[in-house]
Amino acid sequence: MSLNQHSNQGTMVQIRWLIRRDMPEVLRIEQESFEYTWTEEYFLSCLRQRNCIGMVAEHNNQIVGFMIYELHKSMIQVLNFAVAPEFRQQGIGRQMVQRVVDKLSQQRRREIVLEVRETNLPAQLFFRKMDFRAVSVLRNYFEDAGEDAYVLQYRLERAEQDFAPGLSPKSRISNYLDASDAA
Repeated sequence: MSLNQHSNQGTMVQIRWLIRRDMPEVLRIEQESFEYTWTEEYFLSCLRQRNCIGMVAEHNNQIVGFMIYELHKSMIQVLNFAVAPEFRQQGIGRQMVQRVVDKLSQQRRREIVLEVRETNLPAQLFFRKMDFRAVSVLRNYFEDAGEDAYVLQYRLERAEQDFAPGLSPKSRISNYLDASDAA
């Protein structure tokens, strides 16, 4: 992973591989971001898997975001992703997602998928802005709260034939955004 800096209309960050000494800051962001959190042991267990990758966004030598994802034959699955609350709405998440989108290719991996809690409206809206679409609902997916999950998908060069002419997938989020766009 490159040590390039990105500044697309936001806070300048360096995106790099997650290393062991980053864990205290990653765990802090995890605790501040989610009600049901991953433990350090779970992070480390996941990262020991051959196809699992961790990356962090760093600003002024401080970890301000992280992402854990798995590489599969034809897709990338995001497992965990958060930006520190005090650094949200500054383009950091967008830069991190763009880094993963850049890993897609015509020949091999063509999509990114992830699950988002039904109650996590900020994440749903963020990923919608990043051209992810809800493709299904997983009932009672999150056992900790018995909560449903939306499966969100980003497809490389989303083909128009994916949807009938004039139609696109609709969800409560789509309806909410369509109403706010009309206002």
